[in-house]
Amino acid sequence: MDVLSRFALDDKVAIVTGASSGLGVSAAAGLAAAGADLVLVARRAEKLADTQRQVEALGRRCVVVPGDVADPATAERAVGTATETFGKVDVLLNNAGIGTAVPATRETPEQFRQVTDINLHGSYWMAQACGRVMQPGASIINVGSVLGFTTAGLPQAAYASSKAAIIGLTRDLAAQWTGRKGIRVNAIAPGFFASEMTDQYPDGYLEQMIGRVPAGRKGEPEEFVAAVVFLASDASSYVTGITLPVDGGLLTN
Repeated sequence: MDVLSRFALDDKVAIVTGASSGLGVSAAAGLAAAGADLVLVARRAEKLADTQRQVEALGRRCVVVPGDVADPATAERAVGTATETFGKVDVLLNNAGIGTAVPATRETPEQFRQVTDINLHGSYWMAQACGRVMQPGASIINVGSVLGFTTAGLPQAAYASSKAAIIGLTRDLAAQWTGRKGIRVNAIAPGFFASEMTDQYPDGYLEQMIGRVPAGRKGEPEEFVAAVVFLASDASSYVTGITLPVDGGLLTN
């Protein structure tokens, strides 16, 4: 197999959560462009339909599963839909996530739990359901954040702790499943990318934070997608248990 062909995802089936906006939409389109058929999961059904049209325009098959990944039943429905429609699951991209910026002394239990329920618990329910049916050579990709390693000037205890937990979850699942099941488990830690979450940041915040990034700019969606395709494909067949920063060098500071 030549090097370039190792990046191809022909005949692969990928589940993407959080596929209704932002990097989830870009990742779904990127995986489809690389050859994968898609199962898309998110809470907003009407926006999922938009992503589905993008995937199908690229010539790939696609089905949608509206639902909240914080509910384990959503994971079971997503995996059941994938196996019933396509016969298998080869790739999981755990992209669904939310964030808050609430001072720790004022954050309510409900606010904290909502973030961890989606970001951490949702990733685990999806990985667990996929891990039961995936075959050797499959790949799970968790989306963490650079805020699992560092702080960034906003009070984000729930978000940061959930993303730090993703690093540990990734490492442990890789240790459990790579040798025994042949399933690789890795994570991506994005830096600053435009998203619905960053749209809610205070005026001037991103410009201030970009000063910490050696690359001197925000990331482009295609740069995130390239990392996703790498970790989903056989190009990374000897890579497991790692968290890959895609951050323009932010974590060097």
